[in-house]
Amino acid sequence: MKLPIESDRIEKHIELKAPLARVWRALTDHREFGKWFGVNLEGPFVPGQTNRGQITIPGYEHIKMEVIVQKMEPERLFSFTWHPYAIDPKKDYSREPSTLVEFRLEAKGASTLLTVTESGFAKLPAERRLEAFRMNDDGWSEQIKSIEEHVAEKS
Repeated sequence: MKLPIESDRIEKHIELKAPLARVWRALTDHREFGKWFGVNLEGPFVPGQTNRGQITIPGYEHIKMEVIVQKMEPERLFSFTWHPYAIDPKKDYSREPSTLVEFRLEAKGASTLLTVTESGFAKLPAERRLEAFRMNDDGWSEQIKSIEEHVAEKS
C-alpha cells in the first residue's frame, strides 16, 4: 500500500515558553535530550557521527536507538536520520532506508517556536510504512509535550 503524498511526513509545532538557547540545549545536549526523550545516550551529538542509546520509556526498554546526526546549526536546526519504529530487537533494520528528523527553532519574543518534522516514510518497505508512520505520528505528539515540560522545569 502506498502512502498518500501528504503522509510522507509528520510535522508538529509547539510554542515553548523558553528562550532559544534553552530549547537548543534541551535538544542538543545528549543528557538533556535523553531526559525528555526517554533514552540513555552513549555520548554527545556530533554532526556526521552515529549516536546510540537505550530507550528508558517503560515498556520499550528492550529497544536500542541509533541516530546519525546530520546538522547542528546553533539555535536554528538540529537533524538526524534513523530507522523509524524499529522496535523488534531480532530484526536488522540497517538495510532499510532511514527517515530524516528535523528540529527547527524560531524565536517568538521570549518564547521559541519548535517545529519537528520527520520525512521519508514513502521510502520504507511497504509492510512497515503505515505502522511506522502511525506510531511515530503519535510518538512525536507525546515528545513535544515532553520537551515542553522539560524546558518549563529546567529554565
